[in-house]
Amino acid sequence: MNPPRTDARRHHDPESRGFASDNYAGAHPEVLAALALANGGHQVAYGEDAYTENLQRIIRSHFGATAEAFPVFNGTGANVVALQAVTDRWGAVICAESSHINVDEGGAPERMGGIKLLPVPTPDGKLTPELIDRQAYGWEDEHRAMPQVVSITQSTELGTLYTPDEIRAICEHAHAHGMKVHLDGSRIANAAAALNVPMRTFTNAVGVDILSLGGTKNGALFGEAVVVINQDAVSHMKHLRKLSMQLASKMRFVSVQLEALLAKDLWLRNARHANEMAQRLAEGVRAVHGVEILHPVQANGVFARLPHDVSERLQKRFRFYFWDEAAGDVRWMCAFDTTEEDVDTFVAALKEEMAR
Repeated sequence: MNPPRTDARRHHDPESRGFASDNYAGAHPEVLAALALANGGHQVAYGEDAYTENLQRIIRSHFGATAEAFPVFNGTGANVVALQAVTDRWGAVICAESSHINVDEGGAPERMGGIKLLPVPTPDGKLTPELIDRQAYGWEDEHRAMPQVVSITQSTELGTLYTPDEIRAICEHAHAHGMKVHLDGSRIANAAAALNVPMRTFTNAVGVDILSLGGTKNGALFGEAVVVINQDAVSHMKHLRKLSMQLASKMRFVSVQLEALLAKDLWLRNARHANEMAQRLAEGVRAVHGVEILHPVQANGVFARLPHDVSERLQKRFRFYFWDEAAGDVRWMCAFDTTEEDVDTFVAALKEEMAR
């Protein structure tokens, strides 16, 4: 019997890789194998399946006995659902001005979640208790949205890292003011790999109440999760996930990907490799006269400043984004599948364009 015909065609060069985003990478082969394992037969829909049940055990092993995972489709959905769960209708969220929720989510927290954001400028993408206090006031002022949550990102949008002690200080400061703490962990694996500590060390162990757990940037096909650590801090998570259009009917296909990443060490292997490639890239770039690295390279991103015309020519050879086009700032991201050859070829191309 002949196999069924398909009209599917490959529309890209599978050997092509750039430095635009870790979202550009495909899915890790072990994740694809897990998806195939979960396929076939019937499983109960909307999260009552065996894979989502087992994911809870895995999540508790990483984030403590009270942790509970709510798989969702994407990172914006995770952040919006998580922030809704820890705010009232009159509540506000203090965040870094450069944070993803403030800059790169199309206003979703405010438009879809109805949450006022209170951004604070930071030199390195990181909040501190002192910076938080610029917006942490006016709780009894009915004319001002009430600060109820501090949201931090680990690793930050500028590729920098909070130490566990820094997050502990933020949590203690926020809790002392009656505020909760949300951690946007779209690249949490890269942070843990760089710090060489378990994820619990800078989440449940230091007082984080709720987090958005990333999967897509670390080798998943799609899917993230909201992880509730402090059950007393949230309300009606199941209802919020549904009304936010983040409840997957075939949830097993989200859960099994997170299971594949987190059950053993795939999440850590992927993140370590991406971080190592970023370090290799940074070392190569530092040797190029006229290129300035803007922030410490602590995870899987390199932020640099170089002549605008050089960047434009280089973009014709490799995909990457301007971070601040007016200033000439660019961002180069490494992924789990970035190779040493990719990095070395890019650095050689950069040298060529800078010499023109």
